[in-house]
Amino acid sequence: MISSLLVANRGEIACRVFRTCHELGVRTVAVYSDADEDALHARVADTAVRLPGASPAETYLRGDLIVKAAVAAGADAVHPGYGFLSENAGFARAVLDAGLVWVGPSPEAIEAMASKTRAKELMSAAGVPLLAPLDPDRVGEDDLPVLVKAAAGGGGRGMRVVRELSSLKEELAAASVEAASAFGDGSVFVEPYVERARHVEVQIVADGHGTVWALGTRDCSLQRRHQKVIEEAPAPDLGPGVERRLHDAATAAARTIAYTGAGTVEFLVDGDRVHFLEMNTRLQVEHPVTEAVFGVDLVALQLRVAEGGTLDGDPPEPSGHAVEARLYAEDPARDWAPQTGTLHRLAVPGVRLDTGYGDGDTIGVHYDAMLAKAVAHAPTRAEAVRRLAGALERAAVHGPVTNRDLLVRSLRHPEFTAARLDTAFYDRHLAGLTAPAPDPYAPLAAALADAHGRSRFGGGWRNVPSQPQSRRYLVAGEEHEVHYRHTRRGPAADGVHVVHTGPDLVVLEIDGVRRKFEVSRYGDRVHVNGTTLTALPRFPDPEPDHAPGSLLAPMPGTVVRVAEGLTEGTPVEAGRPLIWLEAMKMEHRITAPTDGTLTALHATPGRQVEMGTLLAVVEPRAT
Repeated sequence: MISSLLVANRGEIACRVFRTCHELGVRTVAVYSDADEDALHARVADTAVRLPGASPAETYLRGDLIVKAAVAAGADAVHPGYGFLSENAGFARAVLDAGLVWVGPSPEAIEAMASKTRAKELMSAAGVPLLAPLDPDRVGEDDLPVLVKAAAGGGGRGMRVVRELSSLKEELAAASVEAASAFGDGSVFVEPYVERARHVEVQIVADGHGTVWALGTRDCSLQRRHQKVIEEAPAPDLGPGVERRLHDAATAAARTIAYTGAGTVEFLVDGDRVHFLEMNTRLQVEHPVTEAVFGVDLVALQLRVAEGGTLDGDPPEPSGHAVEARLYAEDPARDWAPQTGTLHRLAVPGVRLDTGYGDGDTIGVHYDAMLAKAVAHAPTRAEAVRRLAGALERAAVHGPVTNRDLLVRSLRHPEFTAARLDTAFYDRHLAGLTAPAPDPYAPLAAALADAHGRSRFGGGWRNVPSQPQSRRYLVAGEEHEVHYRHTRRGPAADGVHVVHTGPDLVVLEIDGVRRKFEVSRYGDRVHVNGTTLTALPRFPDPEPDHAPGSLLAPMPGTVVRVAEGLTEGTPVEAGRPLIWLEAMKMEHRITAPTDGTLTALHATPGRQVEMGTLLAVVEPRAT
């Protein structure tokens, strides 16, 4: 029996595993980097051990330090979570060699699936349908589009869709560099890219006594940058016999490598055709939707199997439908740029919320941008989707920009509600889903709440008329100015009846309809229901001047690469990638804004930059 367990991970998944451990009476041990000293997972664990350093390479990817931490803290088992070392066979062996229980499949099973190219060979021999890899040197126009993929790891790192043969060589090199940085293995391969296919996966759980459960299906087609955004179980509207073929293929994959524990087999589904993608030899981020539908605790099952226990008979029967949305600190309208800062408040009412953050925590640049996962379960898909969309719309997410509005709009999009799902959803609809739609009365509500709280009103309003007042706010990149007056009866604004004002609640009657506006303020940032505003000063400071063609860092991060041969005086073409910036496990290309000449280059690989840092200047070509 496991009595004390260390989670070799951080954030949401560490908190998730600890929750089950606490319910089972298992003591918990966290590891934390210097950047995570005050992180939620370190706070909720019974014991915590520091890993010196901030970057993943110094901390959560140091298996030797994690094993030492487990021994020092008296843990008798290690759970890897997902990401980092979760699919590292060497780490699994090191845990076992230290006399600890490894909560996962055998190192041999991890190795069998660690390389996607090797996994495809094994699955082909087992009769599992798949997309055969292509020889990069023989890819022709008729093969396009193709997908370049990292042979190791996951999470969308080292993946590129190539639609023009001329860019294949460059994308192979870029994917290899990114894969080497993320996984320590720069191996990549090429396979056909199936347009508008669905991404469907099967959750499997296997014990060491020959029992393999296939726990339904999950659809994970809504993705950005090959990373999942919205997932659901079961996958809706699969063709006749498709679910059975998926279950059979997933079970065959597990039996082929003598798999034990929880794992996921991923497929592309194109109509009635099924293609094996890969097997993730760990728990998936989206596992809660399966838990909700089948009424199981997958972490508890992992621990039972690791202790040598058995799965009892057939898997439980599914019930209802579950949908999960990943809440990211990112700006979808700005190429999904990750965001940092203080998360003042996070509350999503009425649904399951798995998170690694608490109110007041800091979102830094070192790790993934996911803040939380919100999960809704209901008897039908339509009810689950409606419930999740409503919960997210009412959520309080106060701090950096997030993808919350995108999630709500995605869940309510006609294609999604009709279950017309495929991986190109955001390619088609991103512009419409990210178009600004602020509440037009949010600035007035913010101004009234702010005025009410000012000390000169003593918590109320003057009993004499006064001159009109005005406030300016920046909303979705546009400046808004609002006007109101103080009267003997209280505040007034043209065309609106002010019913109630307070520092955190304003009620307005608009065309006979009363609306409530909840207001929260943090410095100059104001949140009014779902709209975020920035209060502007009465006399703004002049903005710093930048030369035309200046390339500014769109987010805080690290310069990981500069285009080969790029120096001052180099001619560049519009759209050419010049600088690669990495933040929160995502890589962003900074491209030339116009044809011209590079007149200044301040970016060097390894340099840490803040948002707005001048990276380079491109002088436009004279016309």
